Amino acid sequence: MGPVLPEAERIHTLRLFQPILPGTHTADRLFDCLGAAIGIAFAALLAARLPLLPADFPLLVAPLGASAVLVFAVPASPLAQPWPVIGGNTISALVGIAVYHFVPGMVLAASVAVGAAILVMSLLRCLHPPGGASALTAVIGSPAVHAAGFSFAFLPVALNSVSLVLFGLLFHRLSRHTYPHRPAPAPDAGLHLADIDAALEDMHENFDISRADLDALLSRAELHAAQRMGR
Repeated sequence: MGPVLPEAERIHTLRLFQPILPGTHTADRLFDCLGAAIGIAFAALLAARLPLLPADFPLLVAPLGASAVLVFAVPASPLAQPWPVIGGNTISALVGIAVYHFVPGMVLAASVAVGAAILVMSLLRCLHPPGGASALTAVIGSPAVHAAGFSFAFLPVALNSVSLVLFGLLFHRLSRHTYPHRPAPAPDAGLHLADIDAALEDMHENFDISRADLDALLSRAELHAAQRMGR
């Protein structure tokens, strides 16, 4: 038998396998998985029904898988909202195509494309992590992708993204999530957005949650704490 781990180390090891998203439940997660699976199939079927794609083009682009994770697993995330999904993927693909044509060398072009895509998405308020993959695909893609030029950003990238968002809108009507996400009203617990802004400034970190959602969450937590303490 191998050495027995100390209790503290065993607990720390087990925590590595705990969900990193607070408030998740197994039933909800299984339902989200079903939504992502059907959403990808919906995007593929819609692309197949429209005689717009060249024969050597795939019906789906790989970044759509990452987009599906955001839209169905974390629909409240600012990164998962319709404009980031559609704009982030499409605009990043346009950036990648432009970089491919003007920056020599595959490695340099790939690096510049991803960095430039992040900058443009940030400026246009459509930051979406899969957009980096869309930009990269435009640079390192197949000869058919390169031959398509800027049309690749619209067919299939934009088409796939719009399809996924449309299905997400329908799917989340059946779930308990709102999509596009609308923050719940925050109770008046003494916190103000200015306080949250000041705290975020102190921490020098970026969090994947909107200020309004953070305000609602902290305000409700403060009310529960007050009730627990009998105030």
